[in-house]
Amino acid sequence: MLEKFIMAPPDPILGLTEAFLKDSNPNKINLGVGVYKDNLNKTPIFNTVKKVEKFLLEKEQTKSYLPISGSPEFCENVQWLVLGKNNCAISEKRVATVQTVGGTSALRIFADLIKANIGTKKIWLSDPTWENHAKIFQTAGFEMGTYPYYNPENHGLAWDKMLATLETIPEGDILLLHGCCHNPTGIDLNKEQWLTVADILKTRGILPLIDFAYQGLGDGLEEDAQGIRTIVEKVPEVFICSSFSKNFGLYNERCGALISVCADSETCQKVLSQMKVTIRTNYSNPPAHGAHIVHTILTNEDLRKEWEQEVKEMCSRIKTMRKLFVEKLKEKGVTQDFSFIEEQKGMFSFSGLTKEQVLRLREEFSIYIVNSGRINVAGITTDNIDRLVEAITQVL
Repeated sequence: MLEKFIMAPPDPILGLTEAFLKDSNPNKINLGVGVYKDNLNKTPIFNTVKKVEKFLLEKEQTKSYLPISGSPEFCENVQWLVLGKNNCAISEKRVATVQTVGGTSALRIFADLIKANIGTKKIWLSDPTWENHAKIFQTAGFEMGTYPYYNPENHGLAWDKMLATLETIPEGDILLLHGCCHNPTGIDLNKEQWLTVADILKTRGILPLIDFAYQGLGDGLEEDAQGIRTIVEKVPEVFICSSFSKNFGLYNERCGALISVCADSETCQKVLSQMKVTIRTNYSNPPAHGAHIVHTILTNEDLRKEWEQEVKEMCSRIKTMRKLFVEKLKEKGVTQDFSFIEEQKGMFSFSGLTKEQVLRLREEFSIYIVNSGRINVAGITTDNIDRLVEAITQVL
C-alpha cells in the first residue's frame, strides 16, 4: 500500500535550512529559520537554564509521567507570566491552563478542542501570517478566512482595511491574533488598536485565539503582554497559545501552554476537562524537563531576575541590529527607505525584498531568506552585516 505515497514538498522555512546546510560557501548566511542567534551566530543556552538543569540532574527523583494537563506548578506560573499575577480572571478561577508540546501543539489542541465541542468551522488569519497556521487548522478541518494586516505601500499596518474586515466576521467564528512580535511582519498593534479590536470581538461575539510565542522580545515581558491583557479584560472568552522556545531558549524541549479564559469558573472546569481529553488522545501527557526548568526559574527570585536580564539582552541585541542594518544600508548609498525596519518588533522583519531579489541573494551570495522577504533579524551579526548589506545593495 505504501507505493501510493507521493513525495511531499519541503517545508518553506525548515526546507530552506536544509538547503543552507548543504551550501559549501563558508560565508553563507541563514536569515530564514526563526531561532534566536547571538552575535557569535550561535543559539545559546541561557545561563539560568544551565543552572537549573544542573540542579535537576542532582535533585530529580523520578521520571514518572506528568499529569495529562502537565506540571501544575508550570501551569500556574505561566498564567501569572502571561496574564499578570493579580489578574481578576485568575483570582475568580476563570482560567484553565494545560502544558503542551510547544506552541505549535497548543494551536492544534485548541483546534481539535473547538472542533469536537463547539463545531466552529471557520478561523480568520492575518494576511500574512506564520506559514504553519493555515496548515494546522486546515488539517484539523477548519475553513480559512483572512483579514488584511500588512500594507506594502508604507510597510506598516493595514489598519483601516483590517477593521473593515473584522466588522464583517460572523458571530462564533474564531479570530487568530499575534500577541506581540507579529510573524512575519514585525508589525504590532498599539494600545489604542488593541482596545478597538477588543471592543469588536466583544460586540460581534468572535472567539479570540492569541498566538503568544515571543513574549519579552518586543518591548519587554510586561509590555509585550499588554495586548493580551486588554483582550482578557474586555472579552469573556479567550484562548492563548504560549511558547517558551524563544524567551527561555528551550527550542528542542518543546515546552508550551494553552490558556483558556472563561466567563465563569464552572465553564472553566468543563473546558479543562475537555482539554485533557484532547491531550490524552493526542500525546497522552507532555514531557517534563522543559516545564521543570521554566517553573523553577519563575519561582526562584534570584534566577528569575537573572533570566529577565537575559531576555532584556536578547531584546536589546535585536533592536541594535535593526538600527545598524538601516544605518549600513544608508552608508552604502541605498536610496530606498528602510527606516520601517527599526520600527518593527521582535525577531522578524518584512524587508520589502521581492521574491526575485531573495532568489538572487540565495543563488549569487548564499544568503538564505524566506521567499516572502521575511528576515530573521537575530541572524544578523556584526561579522556578517557588511556582507549582507553589500549583497542587498547588489540586488536592489
